[in-house]
Amino acid sequence: MPSLGELIAPRRMGRDFRWLLASSWTSNVGDGVALAAAPLLIASMTSSPILVAAGAILQFLPWLLFGLHAGAIADRFDRRRLVMFANAARAVVLAGLCAFLLTGTANIWIVLAVAFLYGTAEVFVDTAGSTLLPMLVAPSDLGIGNARLQAGYLVANQFAGPPLGAFLFAAGTAWPFLLEIVCVLLAVVLISRMAATPVPPRSAGEGEGEGERSHVHTDIGEGLRWLWKNPPVRMLVLIILVFNVTWAAPWGVLVLYATEHLHMGAVGYGALTTASAVGGILATLCFGWLERHVSFATLMRVVLSLEVLMHLAFALTSTGWVALVIMFVFGAYAFVWGTISTTVRQRLVPAELQGRVASVNMVGVFGGMVIGQALGGVIAQVWGLTAPWWFAFVGAALTLALVWKPISQIVSAAPVDQSLNETQTNEP
Repeated sequence: MPSLGELIAPRRMGRDFRWLLASSWTSNVGDGVALAAAPLLIASMTSSPILVAAGAILQFLPWLLFGLHAGAIADRFDRRRLVMFANAARAVVLAGLCAFLLTGTANIWIVLAVAFLYGTAEVFVDTAGSTLLPMLVAPSDLGIGNARLQAGYLVANQFAGPPLGAFLFAAGTAWPFLLEIVCVLLAVVLISRMAATPVPPRSAGEGEGEGERSHVHTDIGEGLRWLWKNPPVRMLVLIILVFNVTWAAPWGVLVLYATEHLHMGAVGYGALTTASAVGGILATLCFGWLERHVSFATLMRVVLSLEVLMHLAFALTSTGWVALVIMFVFGAYAFVWGTISTTVRQRLVPAELQGRVASVNMVGVFGGMVIGQALGGVIAQVWGLTAPWWFAFVGAALTLALVWKPISQIVSAAPVDQSLNETQTNEP
């Protein structure tokens, strides 16, 4: 019978994958702690809805400002070292915040500035980190690799971290951020145990000769042109963008929907998030079986169909326990979608463009969320709290009808049987 370690990270995927997985899971514990502690800290300093909302906006703004640049930089340098450096920068920013908190000199403006600086460093961590897995494992193992990374996010970031962060904040405002510093620094140590990743090869047109560097904006332009001329990847990114707009429209007012429409109260609203995380954790246990027995094209169609039905179900229900069931199902299929879409993109994109294409994808994700939340707020204000769900249902249904056939073309273009790139240095 295989050991637990073999089940989580099969030996065939290599030692470096295990170091990457351990680093990611550890970092997600710290991020999960901050997920609860940061809003609590802001709310303890101000009652202004604008300033509280600003704290949330600053999570997305760095992606829109620096996302494309982070992708270009990830395609220029040793990606492992970039993750280490950016995580170290996060630890320094958090140390500064703790110093202000412990000396009693912190205020809302300092906290918002820290949120922006921390979010900026996180852009570089996530962008460079997303390029590492394809450098370590075979394309056929990308699905299970992404599933394990996503599992760490669900368990640590969404399930275990937030309650721990809230508990530590009650003990003292600095405690959750001190723990986060420990987690981030430990993540740096763990990923440093990986073998050095090779600098991505330069593609044609990037510099006139050996050792020359093109301007970062030229690199960004090259990545955008490659994506636009690659129909499968372009379609995948557009699907993610549009579905994030429709998803974020009702999600932006979910707290009001839960407390005023469903009458679930604050505890019930928190239970919705927990139900989603539990559904995602269950999906992690089933993903290996799904990947072996169901095609990615079928899974993508099923998942997007469930997304459409989820919006309809929320628009129709007025019962709290039904909403909890819907959120459980949402957590399960959202995990499957995230794992599959990332895997397919990584299989389709050349090594030298992984950072830039991943950054465009993430800018689309957060851009879609900003647009969707803005639309959802206006729609809810004018037509009521269920109206954003109807908007999302109609928009997602129309989008699914348009992309139903292209999904097969996206999946068929992604190779799964090619061997590891010759430049990869991972040891078994």
